[in-house]
Amino acid sequence: MTDNQQMLEVYLQEYEKLKDEQTQRIGFRDNLLYVTLGVFGTVITFAISNKANYYALLVIPWICLILGWTYLVNDEKITAIGRYIRLNLAPKIKEHTGHTDSESIFGWEIAHRSDNRRKRRKIEQLIVDQITFVFSGIVALIAFWLLVSKPPLAVNLLGGIELIFIIILGIEIIIYADLAKGR
Repeated sequence: MTDNQQMLEVYLQEYEKLKDEQTQRIGFRDNLLYVTLGVFGTVITFAISNKANYYALLVIPWICLILGWTYLVNDEKITAIGRYIRLNLAPKIKEHTGHTDSESIFGWEIAHRSDNRRKRRKIEQLIVDQITFVFSGIVALIAFWLLVSKPPLAVNLLGGIELIFIIILGIEIIIYADLAKGR
């Protein structure tokens, strides 16, 4: 086996491992939405079961923050893997194969980013992510403040801190929304 063939084999194994990691991250990320909804249901059920439990609503912003950040980090890694494959790995493989067609090596990595409905889908996903991880946390805080009259100052400060963190998460979700098309 020549050095060129060995390097090509290494690159193909790297591609396989990256796709395995990307697939695992996609499954984990997508399941986070279901976990988040399940936890919301549990906390809300507990919170509304008794007026004394309204303080449980203050847990929801932390759930939004922790699971939302985990969702965002995994989504960014999924995108980064795809970008690496398109921009770094594919050119290396082309170089070692002598292949000149710029689009055919790992064509799916570009094709699924190039359809006419991509931007609309990504905006819709951005809206779903904002509703799930940002709007839900803010609604829980508003509900708490409406339902609990005169909470202690420390609790109000906690709620304010939660609100700031949730807003920061919302901004980060927007920043990392990969709305670009093509490569």
